[in-house]
Amino acid sequence: MICEGTTGMDEGAPTTARLRDVLNRAERVVIAEGPPDEADSADVARIVVSGAAIADLADRLAIVDGGTGDRCRCNGWPTITVYDAVGRLIACWTLHHQSGLRGIGDCDADLRDGPALTEWLAERGLTRSQAVQEQLAAQKTEEDQRRLRWLQAAPAELREAATDVCDPPGRDQEACSGRRREAEARLAALVQHGYPDHIERIRVLMAWAGVPARESTGGLKWYDMAVQQQLLAEDHDAILTALTTRPPIPAQLDGAAELFASLEWTAAHGKQLPQPLRSMLIGHIQAEGTDPMRFRMSHGYYGAEGSA
Repeated sequence: MICEGTTGMDEGAPTTARLRDVLNRAERVVIAEGPPDEADSADVARIVVSGAAIADLADRLAIVDGGTGDRCRCNGWPTITVYDAVGRLIACWTLHHQSGLRGIGDCDADLRDGPALTEWLAERGLTRSQAVQEQLAAQKTEEDQRRLRWLQAAPAELREAATDVCDPPGRDQEACSGRRREAEARLAALVQHGYPDHIERIRVLMAWAGVPARESTGGLKWYDMAVQQQLLAEDHDAILTALTTRPPIPAQLDGAAELFASLEWTAAHGKQLPQPLRSMLIGHIQAEGTDPMRFRMSHGYYGAEGSA
């Protein structure tokens, strides 16, 4: 199915008035739960909207006039095709992320009420958007909880600055990136001021850096990296000394396992750790480590062999 260029409405800003003008001329609207290149497939669920239900659909498709000024790079789905009284295709639109509409102007436009449209579709048997929204909501809840755990692990005097670092990214990526760099610089300055003794500072950062080691989602978030980058900026010998002058707590060993397996650390210092740090870290991993820790241990990230 070809969507682009079917309506001659690819110029000018998208508005709800333009959308309603198209739907006022519609005899039927077909909504298929797939992108345009799959919309005609027999395996794709679809509904046909006609009569008074078209006006109802128009209310659900109301958009924020003017559009976003941009276009999402994905194909988008569901696909909405609009036909006039003689069966001619007069419009082809796609939904993007259940929150935006494409095809009514020269850029995408935000829906005024994306959840209302998702509910409207589900009531008519098209439940895929609803399932995606529920999945996204669950992911957001987990992301929020993970950020909270990271914040709770921060020293109390750093928590306000850490909150700015872990704020979720916004739509304006360039502005968000600038704000994040500023927040990370403020946090680093507070750490240096609050912990002038480099051994104490390293131990505090190491415990904080251990938080992602116990997260089920795996990998480092941008806020995790803000702490790890501070550790990477510390003197190599000072880090080793901070972990051996007095016994590290389990959280610090978690942080050490993350740091010593990072690409930045191994590129600069290799994978071989000195004794007794190596034995202490491997013993911790064998007793209490996560599967990722054990995987890295078995691949020699803490020494030539994956055992103490």
